[in-house]
Amino acid sequence: MTIGRITRIAFFVSIAVLLYAFIASSGGYPAAAPHPQSEPPDRHCAPVGGTVMTNFGAIDQNTTMGTATGDLRGAVSGTLLGAPQPGAGNTLVFHVQHHWVTESGDTLSFDPATATTVPLSQTLFAVVTYPLHLTGGTGRFAGATGDINAIGEVDLASGTVFRYSGQVCFGDKD
Repeated sequence: MTIGRITRIAFFVSIAVLLYAFIASSGGYPAAAPHPQSEPPDRHCAPVGGTVMTNFGAIDQNTTMGTATGDLRGAVSGTLLGAPQPGAGNTLVFHVQHHWVTESGDTLSFDPATATTVPLSQTLFAVVTYPLHLTGGTGRFAGATGDINAIGEVDLASGTVFRYSGQVCFGDKD
């Protein structure tokens, strides 16, 4: 009879511990202190993503022009800032200045970007890293900052196709 009593007590203690753990994990304790933020507290950030497809020769032989889809949909162009340079590990590096206008007419301003590519042929390049840094713009993007990464391909004879994703941080709206 003692073993039965010990078993019942162990069962009820186990139920009590599980019930306590459930209550504690469902909000019984205050949340942890917030972590420091890299952006000022009056800013809010949002993820962005989409695609860009452009053609060379729309303006001149070093400038592409085309469309962007997704969160930053509109028109986009990129101008090569010189000849591609050899990079580490059989890569080729392109320096590009972007021009972007959203479909609502807001402009986006970017620092010059560096696209690291792997040559697949004389005119076709796989883009393996392509970080873009947003430095502001007009309208909704006035004072905005952000970092966006792109991957895709550059075909000097046909154009470019990229997938972009990242984050844009907006100033507080008054």
